[in-house]
Amino acid sequence: MSASQPVVTPQTPAIVIEHARKGYGSAAVGRKDAVSDVSITVSRGAIHGLLGPNGAGKTTTLKMLLGLVRPTSGRFEILGRPASAAGTRSKLGFLPEQPYFPTQLQAAEALRLYGQLAGLTKSMIAEQTPLLLEKVGLEGKETQSLSRFSRGMLQRLGLAQALLGSPEVVVLDEPASGLDPVGQRDIRNLMLELRTQGTSILLSSHQLSEIEAVCDEVTILNRGMVAAVGHIDDLLNVEGQASIRARGGNELPAGVRPYVTQTAVSGGVWVLSVAKSDVRGVVDAFDDAGWTLDSVTPKRDSLEDYFTRLLETPEAGGVIQ
Repeated sequence: MSASQPVVTPQTPAIVIEHARKGYGSAAVGRKDAVSDVSITVSRGAIHGLLGPNGAGKTTTLKMLLGLVRPTSGRFEILGRPASAAGTRSKLGFLPEQPYFPTQLQAAEALRLYGQLAGLTKSMIAEQTPLLLEKVGLEGKETQSLSRFSRGMLQRLGLAQALLGSPEVVVLDEPASGLDPVGQRDIRNLMLELRTQGTSILLSSHQLSEIEAVCDEVTILNRGMVAAVGHIDDLLNVEGQASIRARGGNELPAGVRPYVTQTAVSGGVWVLSVAKSDVRGVVDAFDDAGWTLDSVTPKRDSLEDYFTRLLETPEAGGVIQ
């Protein structure tokens, strides 16, 4: 190994985007930044969610990483090597938001075409095609014309082509677009399966439930800049508050009521919000009343509530490490 080559270890991030910027226009007519200053680090073997409202710069950032848009400035690395270096992109799979395929092809022919473009051998393509089609829910569709595919089926095929060659890193831009609830569930399960196999995923999505269900880390963009970044638990846990689930009656015990800040009940299960400093008193009161305690956990915001609040007050957004 030459001295100029980077040393890649299992701790080397899967993706590094540092101070990415993309400006359009000129000084004469006025320059506008689609991306002002975005930095993202995707850990190895993690699913990293990328969120933001329309126009926040998500897709432009992904296209700069992939070499589809020339950045104004910034550093882009995949597995410790420059994203533009020869051979680097062979380790990366990409699903665009709206994949397009020549509709005169059959499903297997389309995968053969994209596999050859990716430099795979004919034997590798032949071996992987039926396995990938089965994995994405298109088993038995090898000879079906793409002109007969629904939008959801084309989305599944796009995911199959992104996984050709078993890439170590996968970038998915709205992978559940056009899919029904069953298809969305299948995509979530597939992403979790890929993570257990060590694949690193950068997931851009408008579906907050999808991000919350599968992501380890999240970066939120707003107006071309990073508004918040961190482990999803760190972002969503409500400081100083705990959530308690308990069962035992139609009314809360008198000893519990003074501590409760929020309450909800469904099917006989009570979910309470209390200050962490009051947890011991609440647990003791439930025990004295003969109730069953199901769980005590940190109180957690929904990602939808956190996201909405952050964008309504962007000055409150920050970086959580």
